[in-house]
Amino acid sequence: MLQTIMSALKIKKSHSLDDGGNNGFSSRRVHPRRSCDQCIGFINGKAHPIMDWSPGGVKVFGDSRPMAIGQEMDVEMKFHLRDHLIHIKHRAKVVRKMAETFSLQFEPLNADIRKTFQNVIDDFNAREFAGSQA
Repeated sequence: MLQTIMSALKIKKSHSLDDGGNNGFSSRRVHPRRSCDQCIGFINGKAHPIMDWSPGGVKVFGDSRPMAIGQEMDVEMKFHLRDHLIHIKHRAKVVRKMAETFSLQFEPLNADIRKTFQNVIDDFNAREFAGSQA
């Protein structure tokens, strides 16, 4: 019945791997995306620009043709903070592919990685605040 209603409202199914338990229909993101941080990613050892990221995953600019939906890979993100660089290494799987980008969903994060992501967010907020006070 829900699918009939969704079809009548012309809501399209998501073309991604994980439907989040919504019977194949797209839903809102769990974490807000961040595109404001200075970050570069290394996917299986190859450098790629990061378009945006969140503690749930990352959108990468790069050729998606060699990627397969569901493929798992190593991801390293390097963030430039005020006074140092932070390296975050984790596993992720491909959940979306577009012409020039692909999206990866992180495996569940441990407490250390969650804290490191929060440090990146806090550093950005501190820089923005300091800039607004000048």
